[in-house]
Amino acid sequence: MAGESAGVRDNGRMPSALPDGDPVPETGELPASALDGAGDRPLGFYLHVPYCATRCGYCDFNTYTATELRGSGGVLASRDNYAGTLADEVRLARKVLGDDPREVRTVFVGGGTPTLLDPADLVRMLDAVRDEFGLADDAEVTTEANPESVDPAFLAALREGGFNRVSFGMQSARQDVLRVLDRTHTPGRPEACVAEARAAGFEHVNLDLIYGTPGESDDDWRASLDAAIGAGPDHVSAYALIVEEGTRLAARIRRGEVPMTDDDEHADRYLIADEALSAAGFGWYEVSNWATSQAARCLHNELYWRGADWWGAGPGAHSHVGGVRWWNVKHPGAYAAALAQGRSPGAGRELLGAEDRRVERIMLELRLREGAPLTLLRAEGRRAAERHVREGLLAAGPYAAGRAVLTLRGRLLADAVVRDLVD
Repeated sequence: MAGESAGVRDNGRMPSALPDGDPVPETGELPASALDGAGDRPLGFYLHVPYCATRCGYCDFNTYTATELRGSGGVLASRDNYAGTLADEVRLARKVLGDDPREVRTVFVGGGTPTLLDPADLVRMLDAVRDEFGLADDAEVTTEANPESVDPAFLAALREGGFNRVSFGMQSARQDVLRVLDRTHTPGRPEACVAEARAAGFEHVNLDLIYGTPGESDDDWRASLDAAIGAGPDHVSAYALIVEEGTRLAARIRRGEVPMTDDDEHADRYLIADEALSAAGFGWYEVSNWATSQAARCLHNELYWRGADWWGAGPGAHSHVGGVRWWNVKHPGAYAAALAQGRSPGAGRELLGAEDRRVERIMLELRLREGAPLTLLRAEGRRAAERHVREGLLAAGPYAAGRAVLTLRGRLLADAVVRDLVD
């Protein structure tokens, strides 16, 4: 499923392809510099569950169906053993981080479809983090969920086990749109899940939406927004569909079976979303995310956007601690085998230099409502910022106060603005 958060791309979603990088030591040991000043940075955990019942036509994330795993990893790749395997990586994290005293501020379980696992397994994974690191008293603990893979008893078990936030993959309220995306849930089920989550005691509930699906009309999109808002979540994520090469949807577009949505349509849908959500009391706090209050924001995603520390456990998961970024081997069998042999499952890593971190801060913080500090900009970037203020892409008031903040029009052209500011 397309999840709210899963690593380091766009909204944190994790791509299936891994970058090149330097080798990761078998122990997973980090440079001593990685923990310098760690006490001033929040620590989160991302727990990746790579299993899906079926593969959506637009998906290029690191996920696997039962058919794809059959004969390619044996018992090591089985989801029946997965919670224990992932707990082994959490224990490895404790060894690597040594006497780091930080309690964990956020835990996010993403996928894949985490709710294909038994709720007891999801709680077991959370317990591993709690036992090894401790959870802050106000820790945010989220799981993604497929609407068709949960029921009231499942949600109640998660809540009792310590989860306090849930994110449902709704994507659309229209059956025809869901069919193009190869989504298997029925319209109306995500909205029912919100009510079930509330009844189970979840205070914070997110619905994920996708706009720009081939063949989707403005009316389809408005209907999806109306349904999502009417369900009563306190957070909505809305992302433009990205058609990735190698996916079934890309092949269908190439064959002319479905039309490609263009950038102008994406912009129109974004404006429709912002208008509808704003009118319903949702405020944008990141380009693709709206919440009804400060407390309703996704704190885990904010760790990514603000360059904090997180450990990503699971096949293909990405991590970042103190300027060191690394990623695990992709296949569940290879991942489990490494941990069974007492080795780090890391496939590669990179040490971010000062320039890398400056550029990433601009790229990520500019997406936030609070914007990016002008102190991050060089001379060319400052001149570009001044031009974008005149063009109405950056707000004048916040700019004068020392930050570059996107206007509504600027949000539509965020990538272009970022390219100019990092010069």
